[in-house]
Amino acid sequence: MLCYLLGYPHSAHAQTQAVPLCIGQTFTIASKALGETRRINVYLPAGYAESANMRVPVLYMPDGGLAEDFLHVAGLVQVSVGNGTMRPFLLVGIENTERRRDMTGPTTNEKDKKIAPRVGGSAAFRRFIHTELMPEIKRRYRTTEETAVVGESLAGLFVVETLLLEPDLFNTYLAFDPSLWWNNRQLVQQAPTFLNTYKGAPKTLFIASSNEPEIVTDAGAFVQALRAANNRAIQWHYESMPQETHGTIYHPAALMAFRRVFKPSSTTTNR
Repeated sequence: MLCYLLGYPHSAHAQTQAVPLCIGQTFTIASKALGETRRINVYLPAGYAESANMRVPVLYMPDGGLAEDFLHVAGLVQVSVGNGTMRPFLLVGIENTERRRDMTGPTTNEKDKKIAPRVGGSAAFRRFIHTELMPEIKRRYRTTEETAVVGESLAGLFVVETLLLEPDLFNTYLAFDPSLWWNNRQLVQQAPTFLNTYKGAPKTLFIASSNEPEIVTDAGAFVQALRAANNRAIQWHYESMPQETHGTIYHPAALMAFRRVFKPSSTTTNR
């Protein structure tokens, strides 16, 4: 079980000893693709545990450790499902070991290479998700075939890169303040070719940007490519959030994205 301790020392009715407060499950995978053991945190939507037949889609999230973004995103899933603004999803958080390695592709930019001892490992990280994590989730839980991925900053870069390079991995892609400046804006430059030629299964993309000037510029260029391609196989939405900073955008953008993309019986229109 995924638990942490919560006590109420100032309450007249407080227990004398704190007890675990469980919000989900956690397990590890010895990954051959990454050559290391990875911790996975899982939030089960309301009703799942009580039903023997309930099957749910899966939302994968990098930065999924308890000290990262797992708790607040799980909270959004819980409240959004509870108030009927989002369909139930199984939330799968992937805890980081070397974040900047896993979230980035190769780069020829020397400044990029200085952000961490190792970068450029996104292909191996995708291989881990595809060949090891996804089969394990299907084995452990009752899931549908629908999958989504959500990430912010470098994890947003990973989300966009995955759409362009391996679009069949997920159905829905949510990227907040994606670091599209990576490798001299290569993904921005690649976008028109992919968007104009993609003829696969329908995909949904949600992009949001904060008040970070460079990110706004790159996101805007990516959105221009989306608009110009007008590819009916890719439903997309772009949300400009200038009231948010790079450090505050994740939570409000995720709430907006979940309501727009995952609400029951909804369709996403290009804007």
